[in-house]
Amino acid sequence: MMEKLPIENPIVQAPMAGVTTPGFVVACCETGVLGSIGAGYLNGQETKRFIQEVKALTEKPFSVNLFVPEQTKSDLHLVQRAREALQPICDELNIAIPEFIPTSNVFQEQVQAILEEGVTVVSFTFGLPDDETLSALKQKDVYLIGTATSVEEAVAVEKAGLNAVVVQGIEAGGHRGSFIEPMALHSTADLLKAAKENISIPVIAAGGIMTKSQVFDMLELGASYVQIGTVLLTATECAAPKLHKEAILNSGQQATTLTKAFTGKYARGLKNRFTEELKEAVTAPYPLQHYLTQPIRKESARQNNLEYMSLWMGENSYLAKEASVKEIIETLLQ
Repeated sequence: MMEKLPIENPIVQAPMAGVTTPGFVVACCETGVLGSIGAGYLNGQETKRFIQEVKALTEKPFSVNLFVPEQTKSDLHLVQRAREALQPICDELNIAIPEFIPTSNVFQEQVQAILEEGVTVVSFTFGLPDDETLSALKQKDVYLIGTATSVEEAVAVEKAGLNAVVVQGIEAGGHRGSFIEPMALHSTADLLKAAKENISIPVIAAGGIMTKSQVFDMLELGASYVQIGTVLLTATECAAPKLHKEAILNSGQQATTLTKAFTGKYARGLKNRFTEELKEAVTAPYPLQHYLTQPIRKESARQNNLEYMSLWMGENSYLAKEASVKEIIETLLQ
């Protein structure tokens, strides 16, 4: 079993489900950092195909990130109230809210694809897999990484026998990886320091890391690695839509907010009409809210309408620059 990640530089590319492509992951791997496949929204076959495409383009190690499924109670009354909250926006965009919400669980199919393709590093978001899954991956000597937004969650990751943990500070863009404390609001530095006092496995600091000084500050505080996302979203190789990249490049210091209006889970992204108008609205639990708002997000993107798109970005997005992955990594390390 690997004690350390087999990479040249102490950086992990955040998985960022939905905007990672094989070419982007490979570009990250080729700079000596750990490229990551964000498989959260893929099924088993799509996960397998993505892995195969990355393997065909690089011999460097990479990870696959999976969303751990939850037992979601389908409260029909709550779902109906969430629909009602979204109806005025759907009317404005001239679209319908989906009647049918898919509930299939593809997690085990994804795990099977990972085992069949010999992936060496796997990370998890939104909790911990069952013991049977962890045992199957450990038997193949897979390096396992959990995600925590609090010390309690970091301790749970270590207790479950994973090899390392991403500690995700409140500054991080995208979904909070919480699974015990949904509103843990610790800064990356504070959470890193607290985690180091309570666990012995390697800690990967994540959240708001955009500059060389921030990278080295985290390493000096005891992080074994840092995980970066937003700073790579504006890379030329990244598949984020042009509007998303422009929103990041044009963002100011108070541009982001935490919202669960898009998916039912708290996530950090650009403050817009959607996040503000639905701040107090009832939301269906994840992933039901994700599917309810999917047509809104798709139609808004088609119309180039930033006001109803989920434009995930970290708190320090205003520090982003447009450059190649190679140039961005060099800026962070040299």
